[in-house]
Amino acid sequence: MIRAAQVGLGWWGRTILRELAASELIRPVLAIDPDPTARAATSEIAVAEHFEAALTNPGIDAVILTSPHRFHADQIVAAAAAGKHVFCEKPICITGADAERAIAAIEKAGLILGIGHERRHEPAVKELRARLAAGDFGTALVMEGNFNQDKFLALPPDNWRLSATEAPVGPLSATGIHMVDLAIALFGTPHEVWARLATRATSFANGDTLTITLGFKNGATALIGAVLATPFDGRLTLYGSLGWMEIRDREHPESPQGWDVTTRMKDAAPERRFFPPHPAVRDNLEAFARAIKGEAPYPVTHAEMLANAKCFEAITRSALFGGIVTI
Repeated sequence: MIRAAQVGLGWWGRTILRELAASELIRPVLAIDPDPTARAATSEIAVAEHFEAALTNPGIDAVILTSPHRFHADQIVAAAAAGKHVFCEKPICITGADAERAIAAIEKAGLILGIGHERRHEPAVKELRARLAAGDFGTALVMEGNFNQDKFLALPPDNWRLSATEAPVGPLSATGIHMVDLAIALFGTPHEVWARLATRATSFANGDTLTITLGFKNGATALIGAVLATPFDGRLTLYGSLGWMEIRDREHPESPQGWDVTTRMKDAAPERRFFPPHPAVRDNLEAFARAIKGEAPYPVTHAEMLANAKCFEAITRSALFGGIVTI
C-alpha cells in the first residue's frame, strides 16, 4: 500500500479522499490544510496544518497536491528533495519554466510524478485513442471538446478558484485544461493557439466563458470550449478521413453516470453504444501507485506534462492579451 498525504481539503481534495477510501493500492493517511475549518471537518484520517508535516514524516511515500496552482512548482520541488513521489492536480504548473523546474527535480530524485488528467482513463477515451493509433479513423482532422459546468456558482466570491491572480483564466484551469490534455494525447504537441475569454453571465473576476483553437504542425486542429455558467455538459469528438467518434458524458466526472458513444465510419450507418460508469479518478491515482511500485510506467509522460504547461501559459497569454500565440 502506498501511503499518501492529501494536501488541500477543498472540493477536489475531499473527492480524492472519497475515491481512495476503498483503494488497495494507495491510501491517504494524512490530510493537510491551513484552514482549521477544513481540518476539523476531516475525521477519517490524521490532519496537519503545514505541508512540511508530510515531508518530514517517514511514514509518507507520496503527496497528492490539490493546492492552488501557484504553489505546485515549489511543492513538487520540496517533495522531491524529501524523497516523496508527487501526484499533482491539473494544471501541473501555469508556466513552462515552472513545469521544467518541477519535472527536473523529480527526475533528479528518481521519483514518480502523476498528474490529475483522469479523463485519459475513461474507457471510451481509451478506445478512441487505440482506434486512432490503429488507423481506423484514417487521417486525423479535427478534435472538438467541451467541458462545461456551473459548480463554481456555489463558491464564495473570495475563493481562489475565482481569483484573477490565482487562476487568471478560470475556465481553463477548471475544465478546459482537461480538453487540452486530450488534444495532446491524440495529436501531439500543439504549435499555436488562439483563445477568447469573456465574463458573460456571472461576476467571476477570471471569466466564465472560454473558447480555444489549438493548431498542430501537421494541420490538425482542436476546438475547445469551457464554460462555467451553464449546467454540466461534456463532449469529445474526433473527426478523421475515414470516420468519426463522439463521446458524451452523462454526468460530471465527480460522479460518473457513463458515456453515450456514437461512431460513424465511411459508407456505414452510425453505431451507438453505452459505456457504463467507471472510476477514472481512482484509476489515475492507482496508475500512479503502480508506477511507484515499478509495476508499469505512468501513462502520461513528462514531455506531455511539459507540453500541457506550455499550452496553459500560451492560452492564458492569448486569452488575456489577444492574438495568435506560438507555443
